[in-house]
Amino acid sequence: MKRDLYTADHEAFRETVRTFLAKEVLPHHERWEKDGIVPREVWRAAGRQGLLGPAVPEEYGGGGVADFRYGAVIAEEFARAGASGLAIGLHNDIVGPYLTSLATAEQKRRWLPGFCTGETITAIAMTEPGAGSDLQGLRTTAEDRGDHWVLSGSKTFISNGILADLVVVVARTTPEGGAKGLSLLVVERGTPGFERGRNLDKIGQKAQDTAELFFDGVRVPKENLLGELHGGFGHLMAHLPQERLSIAVAAVAAAEHLLEVTTRYVKEREAFGRPLARLQHVRFEIAEMATECAVTRTFVDRCVAEHIGGGLDAVHAAMAKWWATELQKRVADRCLQLHGGYGYMSEYPVAKAFTDGRIQTIYGGTTEIMKEIIGRSLLS
Repeated sequence: MKRDLYTADHEAFRETVRTFLAKEVLPHHERWEKDGIVPREVWRAAGRQGLLGPAVPEEYGGGGVADFRYGAVIAEEFARAGASGLAIGLHNDIVGPYLTSLATAEQKRRWLPGFCTGETITAIAMTEPGAGSDLQGLRTTAEDRGDHWVLSGSKTFISNGILADLVVVVARTTPEGGAKGLSLLVVERGTPGFERGRNLDKIGQKAQDTAELFFDGVRVPKENLLGELHGGFGHLMAHLPQERLSIAVAAVAAAEHLLEVTTRYVKEREAFGRPLARLQHVRFEIAEMATECAVTRTFVDRCVAEHIGGGLDAVHAAMAKWWATELQKRVADRCLQLHGGYGYMSEYPVAKAFTDGRIQTIYGGTTEIMKEIIGRSLLS
């Protein structure tokens, strides 16, 4: 089925992304996985190629085009390449909107130029050891001391946690419980009391640095408040749909790529004197996955179109995130099975895709939370 989501400009940008991946990422990714982190230079290379900050105004060094489809192109190509180490999607599509929509003019002058060149790598710190998808349970606090905040607490599972120069921290700025009293504070690298823990050892996405962050009486200047005081929960709710849509875009692209790889494999691999593709069970498996991918692709593309038109709501973003990531997980498992013993070998792309993709149904809000959002909208 022909897609009509992208224009010629988007497809030209896709070629730029593919060239960048072929030259700057794929030849080195295996080493990065062993190192557990990507070098800072590859971020600067991404900046030079115009891959960072496409939605950032040109006056700050960005692309000046607030069109989510450019982020979607990056998400699709990185997913198809299996390049999970360089978290450009997190930087552009998750952290970026907070800075472009909430930052003051002074904050934009301070932070956005480096954001676009790759000199300033970003992260967002929500999850805590005792609070994941439940933002109302966050315990990190920021006490008002007149001209600054004193930030105390810890975060975990923070993507870009080791490399990040700028961390948007969700903290409680009043003792009041629940969703009220949350604010966004920006903590910069080198601030006294801000410490990073270990680079966490994950089952997948080995090249992507994921860390624990600790804030021990960190003095955060008042001018580093991002958005409205005590308005953090509302800011998070406003931006989570794009985060979830970005995850869904990557998920369906990964599933489609796995299906392509596996279709080629079953045509070439023989069993009992004939290609696996000649077996009815294998054909049915491929047919089912192809249909599920096509249906999911249609829905996710429609969600992208709605989003760029300003009409995507939290419920449909949750639907897209839940369905596409569960599809990715299901396709990865079935494709690995069709590869047989080879599918369990690390050097085969399907094995890496199996472990790398498992997090998709967890971060950005678990599948269970997505169902809760959808269910509440229908039954409240």
